[in-house]
Parts: sequence; C-alpha cells; structure tokens
Amino acid sequence: MRKRLVIYRSPKEIDSLIHAFQECNLSRSQWTHEAHLTVALWYLCYDSEQEAINAIRTGIKRYNSAQGIEATKDSGYHETLTLFWVRTIRRYLADESQNRSIVDLANGLIAKYADRSLPFRYYTRDRLMSWEARNSWVEPDLKSLESETARQRVKSTGLLAKVL
Repeated sequence: MRKRLVIYRSPKEIDSLIHAFQECNLSRSQWTHEAHLTVALWYLCYDSEQEAINAIRTGIKRYNSAQGIEATKDSGYHETLTLFWVRTIRRYLADESQNRSIVDLANGLIAKYADRSLPFRYYTRDRLMSWEARNSWVEPDLKSLESETARQRVKSTGLLAKVL
C-alpha cells in the first residue's frame, strides 16, 4: 500500500492557497507543482470543465505577469502542460471523487501525481518543450491520453481481469 503524503489538514489551507493565487501574492517558492495541482483541482471541483480551464489559464498568466515571469521558449505559461494536467486531474476526479472532501482529494492527488515528469511518458521532450506546445494544445507523440483513460476505465470495472 502506498503511503499518502499529507499536505493539507483543512479546507481553510486550500482556500488560503486559492486566495493567494487569485490575488497574485503567492510567493514563487509556494507556487510548486503541488500548488499547481491543488489550484487546478479546486477549479475543476467548483466550475464546469471549460470554466475551470479558462480560470486556470487566465490565473496562471496573471500570476506570471505579477511575478515578472515572461513567456519565453523556456519559461512562463505552457498550454499543453496545463491541459495535460487538467485532463489527468479530471480522470482522477472521475475515479476518486465520491464522498471525499476537498482536503482528501487534494492530498490524494498530490500523492498520486507528485511526479512532475509524468507528461514525458506521453510526449518526447522535443515535442513537449516546443514553442507550439507552449502556446497551444499539441497531441502526445508517445502514448495517447485517451487510450490511458480507456485502459483505466476497463481496469476499474474489472473487465481487464476478465479479458486477460
């Protein structure tokens, strides 16, 4: 059994993160991979998917601007990575969200997806780090996200065991 990493102890801690993000006064040292995941989770829990994507995209760009982070080929907002993680979190919520608090969901998400290199299982470095991927969605070139979603659904319904 995998040990769960507890990051948040109360919804107030998550609300504080969201407020600091929205107000652009979150320090850069606090704007971690875990914070990115939590912010995206929060929006996906409380908004429609498209509204969440728009709020995440706009919020990250606004935060970056307030922090003096310029959009270059090596830094700043990255559309493909943002949408990759939104899709990953959406799948996580579909599998895990029943009767769980935002705190449990956030801590579970962080424990499950702490590995920042996950996108490189789907993308070559050249494709993911391209200017095109930074500015617009590009499909994975190593493995389809949709095939992973289908495999997870089959596995979660027990059909995989029947097929094998």
